[in-house]
Amino acid sequence: MLIYNNVLWLLLAALLIDAVFGDPDWLWRRLPHPVVWIGKVISFFDKSLNSPDAAPDQRKRNGILTLLALVAGAAIIGVVIHFLAAMIPGGDAIIVVITAIFIAQNSLYRHVAAVRDGLKANGLDGGRKAVAMIVGRDPEQLDEAGVSRAAIESCAENFADGVVAPVFWFALLGLPGLLAYKAVNTADSMIGHKNQKYTDFGWASARFDDLINLPASRLAGTFIALSAPLARGSTRRSLACIFRDAGKHRSPNAGWPEAAMAGALDIALAGPRAYPGYTVEDPYLNETGRKDAEAGDISGALTVLVGACCMQAMALLIISLSLTR
Repeated sequence: MLIYNNVLWLLLAALLIDAVFGDPDWLWRRLPHPVVWIGKVISFFDKSLNSPDAAPDQRKRNGILTLLALVAGAAIIGVVIHFLAAMIPGGDAIIVVITAIFIAQNSLYRHVAAVRDGLKANGLDGGRKAVAMIVGRDPEQLDEAGVSRAAIESCAENFADGVVAPVFWFALLGLPGLLAYKAVNTADSMIGHKNQKYTDFGWASARFDDLINLPASRLAGTFIALSAPLARGSTRRSLACIFRDAGKHRSPNAGWPEAAMAGALDIALAGPRAYPGYTVEDPYLNETGRKDAEAGDISGALTVLVGACCMQAMALLIISLSLTR
């Protein structure tokens, strides 16, 4: 119990460091970010095992082997780092810094705020340029409302898988859990696509990513709903939107935080969206909400984001204090 409590205090320290300092861009301009190294490993498996000439069943088996290798390798690295950190003075600080690197509170806020600031400073062109950095849809097809909704959706979804999920898996399994989660999440973003090249090879990574993000997406939706009043929204409306509309989303997880944010701000999110080369005709979340979102709504989403991050930290603090007794 004492060991587990220590993990939570380390996690709280990592959250504080990330919130205050974020990712040091000056460092990652000189050194590859750890996620880049994970990406290189995934690319190696992709090139080695995802042959277009292989039968679909073989490609699916190779994808499963790739996933197992990624999870096992990341977990083993986490165990080794934990072991080495325990052997040296100040080792806990190493764990805290590594953990902070994989939590995206600060960077998420900055990237979403850049869309708002781009709209305010340079109009639609500025907003399109900034939002293209965080979403995959075609920015040239977006008007101001579309840019604003895209930024808000990214804010909600990435709060779940870029903030809550890493925290959840570190709290549950320590650094091995955190590194394994990031390996799977990166694999999903690289090979978990439903196209001819990756439908079979990326199947395991995509399905496993859905599974391990399930608890975090539900927690993220709850934190967002509880933070709705900070942006003059309604927790009750946010929760109602989750239970009514989350299942309408094509993702089994993204619908929870996005529906929560839609209800919190009383705007319509998701819906029809244009991507390079194709469009999706999804239903709206909170269909009766405003569809003419603007830069001010992005500010509201950022306020909710800060509140939700604080809610998460407060929950961890309460658990840590209860375990100390």
